[in-house]
Amino acid sequence: MSKDESKPEPSDIRESIAEDSSFPTAWQPLTTRGVAAFSRTTIGRLLIVQFIVALLIAASILWFLSANWFPTVREAIRQLPETGQIRNQALNSPRTSTAPLAETRFLAFVMDVEGSGIPAVKPDLRIEFHRNKFAFCSVLGCLTFDYPEDRTVLFSRLELESWWAAWEPVIYTVIGLSVVVWLFISWFILATIYSPVARIYSFFKDRRLTLLGSWKLSAAALLPAALMTGVAIVPYGLGMIDLIGFLVLFALHLPVGWAYLFVSPLRLPRVSDAVPAARQNPFTPPGAVPSNPFGDPSASPPEEPPPKQGS
Repeated sequence: MSKDESKPEPSDIRESIAEDSSFPTAWQPLTTRGVAAFSRTTIGRLLIVQFIVALLIAASILWFLSANWFPTVREAIRQLPETGQIRNQALNSPRTSTAPLAETRFLAFVMDVEGSGIPAVKPDLRIEFHRNKFAFCSVLGCLTFDYPEDRTVLFSRLELESWWAAWEPVIYTVIGLSVVVWLFISWFILATIYSPVARIYSFFKDRRLTLLGSWKLSAAALLPAALMTGVAIVPYGLGMIDLIGFLVLFALHLPVGWAYLFVSPLRLPRVSDAVPAARQNPFTPPGAVPSNPFGDPSASPPEEPPPKQGS
């Protein structure tokens, strides 16, 4: 790595006065060198890259919903009876069949008002409506909830069709904004937790990294893992991997972020490669090699003059 010792900086003595001119400009967080470059950039540039990554992840989630979940929701609503309501935490509906209202490999809706038993449907997510409760079931188990108390909800085809048509664009917007806000909050918290670790690790690895730079590097190290999760949604939505494969990829995003956190500081210049400011001779011309006041120990001793004749 090239060093330029002709431009001394009046900053902290521990910081290098040599600036590596070959170090890349921070613009992509896909490589460890690219992540390390964010430690030297402005927070504004980091926020812009974070926003782009958040938009890509939100777009992949919205694409998955529009392609695989929301069509199933609309189909399930069309299969509901003309009448039905939820009152006093109980579902009243003339439908007695337990056949799925709508079913795909990703999502299924089932009604079992009479308690006769749910048929063997195995989508990735199954939403069940019972007389006094509703549940979300998957391979991880079921989460059961009670119906709203002291509130009447119309649970019929005509009512829910009009409601869904009016609120579907709002649901898209709320989900997209929620994903972006959640990502920024989680990135800020994790970068704050990781930054002292990156700073101490860089210190023992003899790397030039300030405390603010360690926070920016930690925040950038989270972006490849987030992109990995966003990209994994696409093959899952296309049916190329199943739910277990997607969950495995989602679980791997944590060690991926840790790998970038510990490898990226090693791409930074070494502190020992730079000349500390306290050791510079202010009278040395730029670009000149500082001389050793005690001479060159590797040079041979000067020859003694020959003795004079006749002495």
